[in-house]
Formats: sequence, C-alpha cells, structure tokens
Amino acid sequence: MKNTALTDRHIALGAKMAPFAGYNMPISYTGIREEHDAVRNVGGMFDVSHMGEFIVKGKEALDLIQWVTSNDVSKLNIGDVQYSCLPNKSCGIVDDLLVYRLQEDHCADGERSYMLVVNASNIEKDWDWIMANHHFDARMINISDQTGLIAVQGPAVFHLIQSLTDINLSEIPYYHFREGVFAGVENVIISATGYTGAGGFELYCGNENIGHLWDEVLRVGGSSGLIPVGLGARDTLRLEMGFCLYGNDIDDQTSPLEAGLGWITKLNKGDFIGKDWLMVQKTNGVQKKLCGIVVDDRRVPRHGYTVCDESEQEIGVITSGTQSPTLNIPIGMAYLPVSHSKIGQKIKINMGSKFIDAHVVNIPFLKK
Repeated sequence: MKNTALTDRHIALGAKMAPFAGYNMPISYTGIREEHDAVRNVGGMFDVSHMGEFIVKGKEALDLIQWVTSNDVSKLNIGDVQYSCLPNKSCGIVDDLLVYRLQEDHCADGERSYMLVVNASNIEKDWDWIMANHHFDARMINISDQTGLIAVQGPAVFHLIQSLTDINLSEIPYYHFREGVFAGVENVIISATGYTGAGGFELYCGNENIGHLWDEVLRVGGSSGLIPVGLGARDTLRLEMGFCLYGNDIDDQTSPLEAGLGWITKLNKGDFIGKDWLMVQKTNGVQKKLCGIVVDDRRVPRHGYTVCDESEQEIGVITSGTQSPTLNIPIGMAYLPVSHSKIGQKIKINMGSKFIDAHVVNIPFLKK
C-alpha cells in the first residue's frame, strides 16, 4: 500500500486512515458530518495526491486525446480544463478524467501540451489503454508518483487563501487554471475545479512542495474555520451534487449516455474510440438511465441494494447512497429502466428485512 507525501501529516492530525485505491488515505479527522458542513459553509482541504497525472506532448497530442476521449479537446485554449471520459469499444467507460491544456513554453514548434488527470484506481489501466490505442506523433509521461494534489473547497476559500498568491483567484473562471507562485512555491497549477460543488481550487505541484502548501493553507485558513477533510465527506459532498464515482456509478459496462454524460460525449467532433456504438445508442435511445432517488423513510439506500417497482419486482441496483448531511434525507443513485425514470416515479428499495418506499428525483440533489 502506498502513502502520499502528506500521510505523516494526516496521522499527526489524528485522521482515521484506511486503504483506498492502493493508498493509505484519510477517511475522516473529526467526523464526516462536521467536515462536510465545513466545506459547504466555509472551507475544507483534501489530500487527493493519489490521483494520476499524465503529460501528453507533441505535434499530434491533440489528435491522440481526441481519439481516446469523448469530449472535444479542440475547443480548449491554454488555461482551460475539460471534463471527459475514455470510452471503450462497446459503449462502456474506461475512466472519467480531466483534460488540461498546458502552456507551450517547453514545446518545440508545432507541439501542444496537455495533462490528463485520472482516477487513482485506474492509473495503470488508463495508461495501458491509451498506449494500446496510441499511433500518433506524441509522447506520454506518467508523472503520477512525482505529483502532489490538494483540493481546497468551500465558499470562503477564495478570500481565505488569496494572501498566498499574487494571482487574483476571483478572476479564474470555473474549469480554468493559472500557473504561478503559490505560498512561495513556483509553477503551482491553481485550478478552479473540484468534486464537491462548493467552489474552490485544486492545487498541483511536486511532492517535495505539497506539504508546504498544505501547511500554509491551514495556517491562513484555520482560524476562520477551514479544516482538513477526509474521503468520507468527499463522498457525501459529491453525491449531493450527483457527481459520478468510477467503479460505483460508471464503469466498463455503463454508457456515458446512460449515465447522463451526453454533454461530454461529442458525436459530431470526428472519429473517436467507441463512437460508432454510441451513435447507434443515441439513435435507438438508451434502455436505462442513471437516476436520483430519495427514500421516503430514514433508512439509507446503500450501494448494492436492489431497486424494485411497486410490485416489488427488481428493476435496478443502488450504485451510490448516503444520508445527505445538508438536506438531512437519505439519497442514492441507480440505473433504472427508462419506463421508471420519470421524476416522481414511485419505487421500492429492498433493504433486506423489508421494502422501503422511495421516489425518483432530479440530479443534483442539492440545488445551488
């Protein structure tokens, strides 16, 4: 099991540690509810250094990424970020990821440079998939083991950490980034992205400096209520927003169209892996859809619970579920037949000892 460059700090802070995607990661420090509320109301900081980062550089770097991803990378300007996925050849998803268009000051004439940020559990899988489909004039560099990443999320983050950089954080639009000095460290990528729906930034730098960034963010934000946050609250925060978790809500067997990710699936951009299958599915219509579910009870719909129609016949399985700390209701997601996917549709959850009433709702659960 691997450690991140911040593991010693988590242990010193008394974090509850557990294995996650091959890493020893903090699940919580003071409790999931307290950490969740801090992010929604003030700010919190996560260690997400377990994520993977690949640099793609060369004259055909754009062509390679266009071929292996579903979104239209040609739309990116330097400083832009794009959410996308790696479709497989049978309508499934190899992984979901972020694509960054980087500065070209270290590129030869005619070259472009990108960074792909992939899920920790899929680093080797994604690398192998891209390399197996790579026939372009571009080189790939895996910098995952050298890169640290912290997410500083919450509505107060903008002003809490502004003193650490001369870059005006309020001028970085959502899904854009700037590269510069942060907390005295050069070449930090300051990205207006996140997995919480609370606003904030993700900060990338070398492992040798990520501890300093962590300490400085806590120093300037701690007195105002910014706290360290573990992966437990990261999960409740993302689920309130209806963000997909790979391995739960999307995987090799689920289509981006079924998962509500048609907005990152650009079927008019030119050829890419899996496009033919997705075109057929788009034309014929999906048979199932990822739906939001609210339970009409206090019991939480856990991953793997069976979803049934009103006659208690199985129609799906819960992919993610939790007690929403913000809304104080049990919420979940599941793939349901289109016939049972309408808002307000009554369904039942098999909790083992009994069937509990529930209904279909719009995603996200938490409205901004």
